[in-house]
Amino acid sequence: MPGKSLVIVESPAKARTIEKYLGSNYAVEASIGHVRDLPKGTKDLPEQYKKESWARLGVNVEKDFEPIYVVPGDKTKQIKKLKTLLKDVDSLYLATDEDREGEAISWHLFEILKPKVPVRRLVFHEITKQAILKALQQTRDIDIDLVHAQETRRIIDRLFGYEISPLLWYKVRSNLSAGRVQSVAVRLIVERERERILFKSAIYRDILGTFATFPGQKFQAELISVANKQIPSRKDFDPATGKLQKPEKFLILGSEEVKDLIDRLAKGVVRVESIEEKAYTTRPYAPFTTSTLQQEANRKLGFTARKTMSVAQSLYENGYITYMRTDSTNLSEEAIHAARQLVATQYGPDYLPSEPRTYQTKVKNAQEAHEAIRPSGNVFELPESLHGQLSHDEFRLYDLIWKRTVASQMNDSRGRRKSVMIAIDDARFHTTGKTIDFPGYLRAYVEGMDDPGAEIADQELILPDLKEGEELVCNALEAQEHTTMPPSRYSEAALTRTLEEKGIGRPSTYASIIDTILNRNYVFKKGNSLVPTWTAFAVCQLLETHFPDLVDYQFTADMENQLDAISRGELTYLDYLEAFYYGPEKLKGKGEVEKNLSQEFPTGLKTLTENKVSEIDARNVSQILIGQPEGQEEPIYVRVGRYGPFLQQGERQVSIPDDLPPDELNISKALDLFASSEKTESPLGVCPETGKPVYLKNGRFGPYIQRGDAKEGEKPQNASLLKNMNPEDVDLETALALLRLPRTLGVNPANNEEIIANNGRFGPFIKCGEETRSLPPDISPLNIELEKALELLAQPKGGKTRGTAKKSEPLRVLGDSPITGKPIQLMVGRFGPYITDGATNVSLPKDISQEEITPEKALELLRIKAEKEALNPTKRTFRGRKSVKKAVKKTTKKAAKKTEKKTVKKAAKKTVKKSAKKESAE
Repeated sequence: MPGKSLVIVESPAKARTIEKYLGSNYAVEASIGHVRDLPKGTKDLPEQYKKESWARLGVNVEKDFEPIYVVPGDKTKQIKKLKTLLKDVDSLYLATDEDREGEAISWHLFEILKPKVPVRRLVFHEITKQAILKALQQTRDIDIDLVHAQETRRIIDRLFGYEISPLLWYKVRSNLSAGRVQSVAVRLIVERERERILFKSAIYRDILGTFATFPGQKFQAELISVANKQIPSRKDFDPATGKLQKPEKFLILGSEEVKDLIDRLAKGVVRVESIEEKAYTTRPYAPFTTSTLQQEANRKLGFTARKTMSVAQSLYENGYITYMRTDSTNLSEEAIHAARQLVATQYGPDYLPSEPRTYQTKVKNAQEAHEAIRPSGNVFELPESLHGQLSHDEFRLYDLIWKRTVASQMNDSRGRRKSVMIAIDDARFHTTGKTIDFPGYLRAYVEGMDDPGAEIADQELILPDLKEGEELVCNALEAQEHTTMPPSRYSEAALTRTLEEKGIGRPSTYASIIDTILNRNYVFKKGNSLVPTWTAFAVCQLLETHFPDLVDYQFTADMENQLDAISRGELTYLDYLEAFYYGPEKLKGKGEVEKNLSQEFPTGLKTLTENKVSEIDARNVSQILIGQPEGQEEPIYVRVGRYGPFLQQGERQVSIPDDLPPDELNISKALDLFASSEKTESPLGVCPETGKPVYLKNGRFGPYIQRGDAKEGEKPQNASLLKNMNPEDVDLETALALLRLPRTLGVNPANNEEIIANNGRFGPFIKCGEETRSLPPDISPLNIELEKALELLAQPKGGKTRGTAKKSEPLRVLGDSPITGKPIQLMVGRFGPYITDGATNVSLPKDISQEEITPEKALELLRIKAEKEALNPTKRTFRGRKSVKKAVKKTTKKAAKKTEKKTVKKAAKKTVKKSAKKESAE
């Protein structure tokens, strides 16, 4: 009889799914992600290393780049649990993901647990019973080359970040960070914004003609030439100058010239000059990689990269799709068979190619051993059969993956394109038509579209049956004016595609890269576009000027190639780390290795960063020229300061609004901001009580009132504007009223305490002793009377209530929870809006408005929060612990009082009985 085995995976969800497929002889437990990492700082280091010169790095750069690993405090309990489980088993299976990160987690587990039983590495691409049982028959050892590749990447990222980031703190501002891939991604976004800033728009005009055959079939065509001179399109203009690149070839039409041309052509005869028809074929798209899934989910479903990976992870861990971190487009034989079966049954034999389709992965550094992302198993479940099992977002993503996989094994789409030239005198109009003869794979999947069936019709543009020389009727000639547009900003999908094309980063890193640059405020979102901040401009200037190689696209891609070489055992990780940090001098006498790495790292990171603090001019790297206004001596610069970006022209300074994109800040806008600021510098008037000037000012946190000037030893009085108060409507009277807050309304007859009205952090309120009430939106603290205040104080307090007080009304009810059976409500609490299902509360994320939250998204947020709480049921916030202590204390007091009452009652009863006995005896 075989002994018991322990299987360790990363996540509890994955553990639950695998546990269903294994018998009672297997215990399946989660490591809950990484179990060891480099210390965040010197304070986390073991005591014996704290005085070392390299301590802040957490890597011993003086001895073989030995990393000092520490177990995070929140992982000690789980490690202890795994060690306890290991005592009762005869073998250990490490079943973490089979990429570099997963391999590293397995190695770290092995190092920490120090098992005395046989250890095997268990790998699989999908979590199905068949795949897990097959993996148990094909176990292997830990791949130390993969571990070295991950460890090398981690050490390089640490050295890069910890050597470069301090320079950003000294020379730009604090709390900034640099990263091997992160900084390159920021540079891409900044370069695109620079192109937009330099862009000069151009205006050009043409004519749209509406024509018809004599039976009355209408179609439209655009003017393309007059008298053998072409009408330009936007691609013909130089984006940097707004001028035509080859003006001699083109005819530029002014508004009057267009009118005259229309009048002339309206009298001419319209004929079909030529017709050209060509057959075309389009092939289906390859199955999804991580990158293409993120791009398509962003375009089709509006998902961020992070959301796509979160939903895909849930689908994978619950056994619905294969592993979601891959850059391969390969499908296994069983997957191809499953897809072809579905094509035959769902779409018919005409849609099934005679031979299976294969796809060549085009991405640099792709790991061909992995499979593409596809539905799991050897029979793909139809999306509609999973409606009750998947959340709304899970269903949409699974549906996308299912369609793309099936479409990849379908026949080509075939059709005809028709090109028609129409002549009116010396003018030529052109139009094209498209007819789909056989939709092929488009029946299942149209890239960027939600409904393939509907979109097939939209893709067709059917022209009337025309003949060369045929006369047509001219129904209308309409003048059109066009303006050339700057290059589009990157969306998440476009940035992901560009990083992938350039070989920068890996599929598993794209979501975290975008998260990091957003969280670090290098980038903000405007709609679906990624807009760089001025801080990003300053950081890029510093890195491009002083560390050009480190933000070079090819250099970063070459690093990925070398990490792949380490993972294949073709390059020694120690050689690579020494070349990266110290330069080629450490590789003397190592032949080909020295030659190759010397080209990549002519200077080591350590040498590059030495003496840079004194070399870098903080003023130069932190200023960006906007331009010099005509007739003025001083140019205008953007300066990135300690508290954010501001404009400077000589002695003049003004803050830049946070939501103003860099390409919109030109000389004209800058002068407007200066003028607006100077207007606020003029006082609203003079306070009659103090004789001091009263100003309306703009600060870091918005507009506010100031009484008096900031002088040495004297601090002016400030007051915030009320919520929804328009600064333009604020006059001296309103400003003085705000400065008088808090104002006393009178005395509460119930307790003889004063009632005051004030404006606080969470809005206007009234206070009487310890009791407070928020003021409704239609009541102002500037004019509320005592009577109204007493009425509000008599009402139960909103939000947190005691006893029989009513709870605050929900902002929205999002249906009933399938878990608790109670309503899912959107509420407002002390710290903002939150969602509750009666058992779990979760704050509404900042990037989702109260109007945008859907029942499906609410359920997903509640599920994630509930899972976290289930993993760590004893964890409580400080406030929560205080509440629990308070509750326990209160309960203890109550119990003591109750016991005391019972004792007194019992003693009284005893005394009465004794007295009665005595009386009866007498």
